[in-house]
Amino acid sequence: MESLKLSCVIVDDEPMALNLVESYVEKTPFLALQKKCSSAIEAMEFLQTETVDLLFLDIQMPDLSGLEFSKMLPKSTRVIFTTAFDHYALEGFKVEALDYLLKPFDYAEFLTAANKARTWFEMVKGSKTEAAAAVSEEKEFLFVKSEYKQVRIKLADVLYFEGLKDYIKIWLKDNPKAILTLMSLKSLEEELPKSDFMRVHRSFIVSLKNIDVVERSQIIINNQRITVSEQYKPKFLEFINSNSL
Repeated sequence: MESLKLSCVIVDDEPMALNLVESYVEKTPFLALQKKCSSAIEAMEFLQTETVDLLFLDIQMPDLSGLEFSKMLPKSTRVIFTTAFDHYALEGFKVEALDYLLKPFDYAEFLTAANKARTWFEMVKGSKTEAAAAVSEEKEFLFVKSEYKQVRIKLADVLYFEGLKDYIKIWLKDNPKAILTLMSLKSLEEELPKSDFMRVHRSFIVSLKNIDVVERSQIIINNQRITVSEQYKPKFLEFINSNSL
């Protein structure tokens, strides 16, 4: 398995604590800092548009505590709590925190907690990758839950998937109305055949077989323009170049 890199966010209302954890993250090769936040509300706004693996989350903060905030997170985002109060430990584990760091903590303690997170993600992502690799190229359809029904979606008919927070719109050929299902775009991406579908934007996965035109940084599918964002452009350009005359 290739080396795992965990995206992370630090949340703490104390500037010195923020800077200390940032210095620890920067010296840890398998951690990639996405943002420092001085409140849970700031972090919540960031996570509405970005997917993060791990939060280093202070518990006692004004307006919204770390414990309250942790209950709002998607299951794919895990938490290591940081706090100066040891009586929060039991509550921290009740919300399935990966670990609990009692301030003041040194780098050795931080690294032990970070390694727990790495082990957990390697186990989960490794099993998902192996399972997806075994079946992804054979899939011709998916069943998705929509309006209390399990709807069979033929993958050859899919034009693109559009992510809307916790929901996905599935746009199909000859169907002017999208099918709406409760699912994250990230979890869907793991289930799709890599040879047929590609993530090109935070909010879009497209059917490579149904692209009509590529114009600069935009894909046109069934008269719908979809922008290829910078993050996904290298992989998409590689696909275009390998299929060009």
